[in-house]
Parts: sequence; structure tokens; C-alpha cells
Amino acid sequence: MSIIITIIKTLVLLGVLVIIHEGGHFLVAKLCKIKVNEFSIGFGKILWSKQTKDTKYSIRLVPLGGFVSMEGEEEPSDEKGSFSNAGFLKKLAIVSAGPIVNIVFGLLIYFLLITFLYDIQTGFTATTNFFGAFIESIKILFTGGTSIDNLTGPVGIASIVAQTSGLTDFIYLFAVISLSLGLTNLLPIPPLDGGKLLIYIIEAIKRKPLKEETSYKIQMLGFMFILGLSILVMYKDVTKIF
Repeated sequence: MSIIITIIKTLVLLGVLVIIHEGGHFLVAKLCKIKVNEFSIGFGKILWSKQTKDTKYSIRLVPLGGFVSMEGEEEPSDEKGSFSNAGFLKKLAIVSAGPIVNIVFGLLIYFLLITFLYDIQTGFTATTNFFGAFIESIKILFTGGTSIDNLTGPVGIASIVAQTSGLTDFIYLFAVISLSLGLTNLLPIPPLDGGKLLIYIIEAIKRKPLKEETSYKIQMLGFMFILGLSILVMYKDVTKIF
């Protein structure tokens, strides 16, 4: 029974954070008049879907993720509301919206938790230190001051969820994972949001888009790096459990 509860809690945690992340992309895209072909929670087989005038909304089988599919995002399109024809600032706003929403959400619920437990002065101070500690951990990661053993994937998150006791611990974990998700996605590594932002900045400086072949190679290298790292982190998480 405890295993089932842990799975449910993990899926709720990750599902909510994915909805928040993808919802950020979706809302800003709509505000920028970009056509969104599909807004999906999860991957794989479609369990439920609804087609509106402009957008298809769907829930898919594998709940560990989601996506916002915009017109002209994967390949150039001349259709009205195409992402490929959007200006530099609109692209920056849309792509950065997901991570920023996760960061704001994580800091907000942490602040509310500490304020509820102590007081509002304490709340501001603790939240500032909380955010600073995360920034410092990312610096340490890139300067070689930490190892792969300190990284955690979905299996590791489930293990941590299993150790939480009470609502306070679970809310704190929400804050930690949300902030981690937001900051990690801003790293300049394709296909993360930060990698996409880096490409758009390079294109803006060059005043012309990268060659399709060059962009594809960059995306594939980044994808292979993320895939390899994910597999390694999952292996480390499993060995810690067993």
C-alpha cells in the first residue's frame, strides 16, 4: 500500500509541476498570438483529447512530461501565428516562460510555508537564502565541485517522496523540485529551454538563422548528452535503493 501511495504522490508532484511548466509556455504563446497546435500533458498514447478551434488539448499515457506544440516550431512555416516568424523578444518570452513559472512557483510556496510556520520576516530571509543556495549549487556543479552522485532523477525523487512524512515535508519537496526544474531548464544545453534561448541569441547576434544542418547537429548533441546523463542518473538512483 505504501508503494502505491508513493507512486501516486510522485505522479501528483511531477504532474503538477509539468502542467505549471508547460502552462507557462502555452499562456505566453497565446498572449503573443502564436498558434498552438497541441497542449499535452504526458507522452505516448493519447488517453483523452479535445480539439478546439485552434488547439488540441490532450492527456497521454506516460505522465512524466508534456509539451506545447506550436506552429512553425520544429520547421519553418508561413502560416499566420507561426513561431518561426515570431520576433526575437517573443521567442525569448515564450521559451523562458516555462522555467520562470517553475522558479516563481517554487519560491512562492516555500515563502508561504516558512511564513506559515514562523513569520513573514523569517519568510523573506529564508526564501532569499533558499534561492541563493540553489544558485550556488549550480555554480558548484559546473566548476566540478560536486559529482554525479548528487544528481537525482524520477526514481530518486520517488525515493525521497517515500521518506516524506506529513504535508509540510511534501510542500517543501514541491518547492525544491519546482525550483530545480526551473533552474535546470535554463541551462544553455539543447534541447533544454536554455539551449533554445542560446540558439535564438546567437541567431539575433548573427542577424540570420543558423543553417538547418547546424541547428540539427547542435540539438542532437544536446539530446544525446541529456539522454546519457538521464540514464546514468537513473542507474545511480536505482543502485542507491537496492
